[in-house]
Formats: sequence, C-alpha cells, structure tokens
Amino acid sequence: MRSAGSTSTSRSLARRVTEFRAIATVSATIACGGHVFRDPGLLERALTHRSAAAIHNERLEFLGDALVGMIVAEALYVRWPKAVEGELTRARAELVRESSLAAIARKLELGQRIVLGPGEMKSGGHRRDSILADVLEAVVAAIYLDAGFEACRAAVLPWFAEVIEGLPPPHKLGKDAGPRLRECLWCRQLPLPIYTLLAETGEDHAKSFITECALSEPDVRRAGEAASRRAAEQLAAEAVLQVVAPDT
Repeated sequence: MRSAGSTSTSRSLARRVTEFRAIATVSATIACGGHVFRDPGLLERALTHRSAAAIHNERLEFLGDALVGMIVAEALYVRWPKAVEGELTRARAELVRESSLAAIARKLELGQRIVLGPGEMKSGGHRRDSILADVLEAVVAAIYLDAGFEACRAAVLPWFAEVIEGLPPPHKLGKDAGPRLRECLWCRQLPLPIYTLLAETGEDHAKSFITECALSEPDVRRAGEAASRRAAEQLAAEAVLQVVAPDT
C-alpha cells in the first residue's frame, strides 16, 4: 500500500511533466513557422522521445523523413533547372543529412522543448544530433498531418532557405575540398598540403576541432573549425583553395 507521501510525490511529478509538455507545445508552436496546431496532440507527440513515453515520435519521424526529402527535392529542382540528376541528388543529401537537420532544430530551439526520459536527459540527449534531427522530421510530419502538404511546405521551406543559398555550384557538390586541392597542386607540380590539429575543445558530446591547412609553395595557411577533425580539414582546405584557385 502506498503511503500518503508517496502518492503526493507521484502526483506532483505527473503535474510537473504535464506542465512541461504544455510549455514545450506552446513554445514550439511559435517556432514552427508560426503554424498553430488544430490538434496540439500531434505536436506533443512530435516532441516526445521514445525514452519518455509509450506514445512517442518515431512514426512521425518516419513520415517526416519522406516529407523533408520531397520539399527539399522540389526546391532544388526549381532552383537549378539545368542541374543533372546526380547533382540534385548530392545537393539533397547535403541538406537532409543528420548534422544539417540538427543545426536547423537548434535554430528553432527544439532541443530545450524535447520531452526525454531521465536517462537521456542526464546524458544530454537534447543536444545530440541524432535526436534533434529526428525531432525536426517528426515536427514536419505533425504539421503535414495537421494542415496538409501546402501548409507544411510553406512552414518548412524557410528553414532551409539559408542552407540552400549557401550551397556551392551544382558541379562542385559532393567533391571534398581536400581532394580538389591535391588535384590542383599536383597539376601545378607543387608540394601537397600539410594538415595540423591546432586545438580540440569541448566535452565528448560536443567536441570542436580547429585544423590548419598549410602550403609551402605558395606560402598559404588557413584554419577551419568543425565538430570533427575531418570536417575541419575540409573547411581549411576550402579556404586555401579560395586563395590559390578560387574557380576550382
């Protein structure tokens, strides 16, 4: 038989969870392109991780994955009328990869609104790329189910506008800066670049790497910073390419 104190504590915890979910739902509604849900339960489910409840966002994530791909594919098709299939495919892959979706989720401040179980909360799940990307896809699906495709596209497309604007020309997509730099130097019979790790900061779940790419001939040095050493090297190589061969 439960004691009165135990029952009171359970009720208090349940009330706090309910209040948190209500706050999360209202806050996320504002962030989701201004879409006001006719069925707030859809948004609540989209924000609920499987670690927190039996009814969670995984089915919405499945649907949202397809919707994001469709919305992004259409935007690229319109933006680049002369791009071939392979170029469009690489561009879409760049836009819908986990880290890209997680970055959008952070801008929408979804991380602080995700409902997580105790274990995921302690491990910093609200900052993890995989969880953030999944929640973003689930929110997209929730908007679609609530209001249809046109409303979903109108709300979601602006989230990708800045990233789409920042894409390189279609013919450069999928070609890492490192190999392009090596090819450029080899054609000119110049020494290959040397990469040096300058700094590694942050906790294990949020590492940041600063890497330098240096040429001896010509004497050019540039640094790149990213969440992985390889990505930092690519950014540094891209910066060097902009100096030695801006049209490459």
